[in-house]
This record gives sequence, C-alpha cells and structure tokens, in this order.
Amino acid sequence: MIEGFTALYIFMLAAFTGYEVISRVPVILHTPLMSGSNFIHGIVLVGAMIVLGHAETGLQMLIGFVGVILAAGNAVGGYVATERMLEMFDRSKNKGGA
Repeated sequence: MIEGFTALYIFMLAAFTGYEVISRVPVILHTPLMSGSNFIHGIVLVGAMIVLGHAETGLQMLIGFVGVILAAGNAVGGYVATERMLEMFDRSKNKGGA
C-alpha cells in the first residue's frame, strides 16, 4: 500500500496534470469532452464502492461514503449534461418543421 508522502506526491501530480490538460481544452469542446469521459465517472464510482466495502473504521466508512456520493453525483451530472447537449441537435423538437 502507498504511504505518506508518496501518496501525497501522486495526488498533487494528478491534480496538476488534470488542471493543465483541462485548461488547454477550448471552451467549445468542454461538454463533448465531458460526455466522452462519462465512463471514467462510472469507474470512479465502482472504485469508491470497493473502497467502502473494505473500510474497517468509522472514519474510513465516512470517507468511503462521501466518495460514493460524490462519484455518483459526478456520473449523473455528466449524463444529464450530455442529454441536454444532445437535445439541442434533435431535429424533431426544432421549431420550423423542416
């Protein structure tokens, strides 16, 4: 298991890399990028549930529960945003009929 400073270093490196990658994406591509990465939210949710299942102390259970709630909210929000984006391109709902 990863301990102490190594875990903190990996977390900080991942946060910095994620920020740098997302900040360089054009604004018009943020929603399609999010819709294309919804599967990652599902993987995070499964991982959080596995971690919660292996929790032994009350603090570990609390952190695992919060992780499951946040991961589920992230996944649902991604799918809701994707659905709204796709509704903009639905021809049957456009006004004007043609």
